[in-house]
Amino acid sequence: MQVEIWSDIACPWCYVGKRRFEAALAQFPHRDQVQVTWRAFELDPDAPHEREGERAARLAEKYGTSVERAREMEQNMTDTAAGEGLAFRFDIARSGNTFDAHRVVHLAAEHGLQDAMKERLMKAYLEEGELISDRDTLVRLGSEVGIPRDELVDTLASDRFGAEVRDDEQTAAAIGIHAVPTFVVDRRLAVAGAQPPAVLLELLRRGVPVS
Repeated sequence: MQVEIWSDIACPWCYVGKRRFEAALAQFPHRDQVQVTWRAFELDPDAPHEREGERAARLAEKYGTSVERAREMEQNMTDTAAGEGLAFRFDIARSGNTFDAHRVVHLAAEHGLQDAMKERLMKAYLEEGELISDRDTLVRLGSEVGIPRDELVDTLASDRFGAEVRDDEQTAAAIGIHAVPTFVVDRRLAVAGAQPPAVLLELLRRGVPVS
């Protein structure tokens, strides 16, 4: 069974969704037969290297609400994440473009480290205040999970895997994915959103071929 997960590294719900999917997979009897592939999705392809100003103020502008309400939204998200064992730190988060980070996730796949790389990047952005658009930061984080440093440097200095990231995004558009996370089983079944583990488990069960 092939499970493709479209997500963005800078997406809080995507990290929550990752934890909930892991919980569902742990309960799935055929989990050893499941191959998980992370697909790229940029929530803001035009994002700069780093955004300036308070995150809550940008959030308020985006949703047409007050900064106070935006801070409440961040706290609600933090509380939800805590329920999954995650410690979000929006107060230190540094927002920026995620294109290069998605390229590194593709590189990690060649080394069998895609899930570990996705995890490290999400943790770095959402819990540690790392700027994941910074190439030196990406080299350091990629090295931590076991990708050869020289390969990271060479990849980020080139356009390697750029076409693969764009292909992920074009595929998402072609099959009707407009929000993340979205979980797709064998290109036949899909569930959007950071659904509870029970919902994701049911998706996996539905994906089992009928003998």
